[in-house]
Amino acid sequence: MRVGIVGQRGNRRAAAIVADLYDRLDGLGVAVAVDEESADDASSWPSDHPDPSDLGVPVDEMAACDLVVSIGGDGTFLFTARAAGSTPIMGVNLGEVGFLNAVAPEDAVETVAAEVEQFQRHGEIETRDMPRVQAAGDGWELPPALNEVVVQGPRRGHGGGAAVEVRVDGSLYTSGHADGVLVATPTGSTAYNLSEGGPLVHPSVSSLVLTEMCSEESMPPLTVDVDSTVTVRLEEADSGYVVSDGRARQELSVPAQVTLERADRPVRIAGPPLDFFAALGKIE
Repeated sequence: MRVGIVGQRGNRRAAAIVADLYDRLDGLGVAVAVDEESADDASSWPSDHPDPSDLGVPVDEMAACDLVVSIGGDGTFLFTARAAGSTPIMGVNLGEVGFLNAVAPEDAVETVAAEVEQFQRHGEIETRDMPRVQAAGDGWELPPALNEVVVQGPRRGHGGGAAVEVRVDGSLYTSGHADGVLVATPTGSTAYNLSEGGPLVHPSVSSLVLTEMCSEESMPPLTVDVDSTVTVRLEEADSGYVVSDGRARQELSVPAQVTLERADRPVRIAGPPLDFFAALGKIE
């Protein structure tokens, strides 16, 4: 078995957990890959430990692991998920809310060890699938988003939006001038979608959420089946953008049409289930 570990950048507590996890997994006979930055932070590793810089690998190579452990906040989890592909991910929560990370830091070593021992006995890891959204257009495609995809005009605010038309499986849902449109998964309903006035969606509900952003004549947010095809057309603007999970970005030459659908591969989550309603209590 091979396990990848990704620690939050610049977080000394995360680096210490990485070191503890490495030692425990090495004792179980597991091959361990550590992200390069965590491996280079030798000050958090035991003094009698081999040079940890020799353990570091690019996060993109962890898709070849049997399990990847993300230690940090939701941002670290999203960063890890982009690289892990279909490899199961377990999240250790060092953030304030942690909708993607179900494991408490004090339980991290024992929880991961138990998952490894389960794999060693049975040859598989039990996982839960979380859908992602794929955005594509004329000659381009962005990496799938676990939280949301935003289609917007050249900038937010007065004078920065575009004429927007949104269709669901070919039927018109809304049109008019807006800053943009946000298409979120249930996972992403608690993130950017919530700040734009969209609804909370329980992770067990197979859906996509459509939320207009500062529309002049807005429709209420709409929840549709996760297998729906959503198209967003932008007009009457100098340019536009599509942004996947706040990081991957595609500039648009307007007029332009963007197609959003469920991605072929979900994110596979390992470990204990998240207490969704307990996490909601941490939202300010």
